[in-house]
Amino acid sequence: MKTLKIFITLFAIMAFADVNAQKATKEELSIKVSSQCSMCKETIEKALAFEKGIVEAELDLETDIVKVVYKSGKTTPEKIRKAISDVGYDADDVPANKEAYNNLPDCCKKPEDQQHDHSGHKH
Repeated sequence: MKTLKIFITLFAIMAFADVNAQKATKEELSIKVSSQCSMCKETIEKALAFEKGIVEAELDLETDIVKVVYKSGKTTPEKIRKAISDVGYDADDVPANKEAYNNLPDCCKKPEDQQHDHSGHKH
């Protein structure tokens, strides 16, 4: 009888785990980002590669759209946008983390924030 109870308990746990695994379906998301160059592409894709639940991320520099495939049971669009913001880029309506943005190389900053030196002297 004790063995039967253990078996039933284990079966219930396995069935519950299987139901939860099925809830983590793959979703696609497109996010407009403030990328400027290939370094931006590398930074954003690398950051997303380390985020839990993200299966794939690819940034198109022509459109500044990053397409993300993720497991909905593991992460959310909000967490993905925050991960992009945390490395210094705008992600749809989520502004870039100011400190991370300020630490980006000049070529990765928005054109209005880049230090253009036409005189030969540093500003």
